[in-house]
Amino acid sequence: MRRNQLDLKTFKVLKQKMDEGLLPQWVTTDPEIYELEQEQIFARTWQFLAHESELKEPGSYVTRWMVNDPILVTRNNSGEIKAFLNSCPHRGAHLCTADYGKRKTFTCAYHGWSFNNDGKLIGIVAGDKVYGEGLAKDEWGLRPIPRVGSYRGMIFGNLDPNAMPLEDYLGDMKWYFDILLGRSDGGMEVRGVPHRWVAKANWKATSENFAADPYHVQTTHRSTVEMGISPSDPLYAGYGHQVVMSNGHGINVITSATGRSKHTYQGMPESMWPMFDRNLTPEQADIASRTTVFVGGVFPNLSFVSPVHGTGGHLHNYLNFRVWRPLGPDKVEVWCWFMIDKAAPEEYKEEAYRGYIGSFGPSGTLEQDDTETWARIVEANKGIMARDKELNYNSVSNYLMGFGNVDPDPHFPGPGTAYPTCYIDAISRSMHEHWLELLTKDLVDLKEEV
Repeated sequence: MRRNQLDLKTFKVLKQKMDEGLLPQWVTTDPEIYELEQEQIFARTWQFLAHESELKEPGSYVTRWMVNDPILVTRNNSGEIKAFLNSCPHRGAHLCTADYGKRKTFTCAYHGWSFNNDGKLIGIVAGDKVYGEGLAKDEWGLRPIPRVGSYRGMIFGNLDPNAMPLEDYLGDMKWYFDILLGRSDGGMEVRGVPHRWVAKANWKATSENFAADPYHVQTTHRSTVEMGISPSDPLYAGYGHQVVMSNGHGINVITSATGRSKHTYQGMPESMWPMFDRNLTPEQADIASRTTVFVGGVFPNLSFVSPVHGTGGHLHNYLNFRVWRPLGPDKVEVWCWFMIDKAAPEEYKEEAYRGYIGSFGPSGTLEQDDTETWARIVEANKGIMARDKELNYNSVSNYLMGFGNVDPDPHFPGPGTAYPTCYIDAISRSMHEHWLELLTKDLVDLKEEV
């Protein structure tokens, strides 16, 4: 297969290979595939922008990105969340270059046009002399993002005005987000600011690494086992359920060999447990109380992990959200948020944050392990031989990684298709299938044949 022929024949071959549990190796870093992904995937899907706790007061704002589109997210004077293209409509200059802050107005550094936090054009330098009465200000405000939605404090944007509603897009994942984000009174809050760094990686590999691949933990993060931070049992990250959902979403609910974590409610203070029981359904409380780690993702590029980590002999739980912003077929900018229950004791929050810093973020031990592996994937997938080789994604078993050996667990209490092991490629394959579906959305002939 030639990489420079993204025609109907190419996509038919892709579909055939993926039906066999194989992924052509070249697609992970192909420049033409990457260009198509921007148009067919990132211009049409919901992407995480911010958490409402980052915009505490009217006038608060943060600046984010949706691949190459700069985004300005504000809370206006009425308390509403607004999101705009962070570009002055006069000459297109990047408008607000600060990461966050609080302002009543945003002034372009190029010609001085000013906008309020509702996006309205309110000031033009020497406007009466330059434009007279001929410029209609109400036609030259900031351009709003076509779709903005929020769930459990999470703010998402979508560049497609005809996209399905956010809640429909999230689907069954809402049930699990209710556990992670709604277990305590007041919900979750972001502590500090999101860390950002650039990694040599393809966004599909990073998304898959978190959403779908606990199997890598025992090997990639072997140093944590040797230091006694992680269990020595090679299956420890495989116990529990891998849950596949629609639209390429998925979550791993990791427990233990007994099906119940040694740390009730992931080691959160016992004084908070009655609150969790009150805010969750009995089924949600059952899962939350016996799970060690939740790790998963919302397609295309939001990942999350809620682990149990320790510092100084004390175990702590927190929630880490991360966005993989593509900068090219072989480069991503990682955005990494630390979140924790507003209702948690302040001392607990601070200790949990220190544990997070030691594990994740640009200086974290786990992060450095992953980053090295992602770079190796990029380096190995650019060569000549990789053009006609496939990668193995046919495992649906927790032994020998065989094809078609594991049935879903009908007794799992949560929504989605739940397999009774996390060492399985079920989410990976679902992600790839949805990726191909979006990539070929306009290829009617392909849909008719398959």
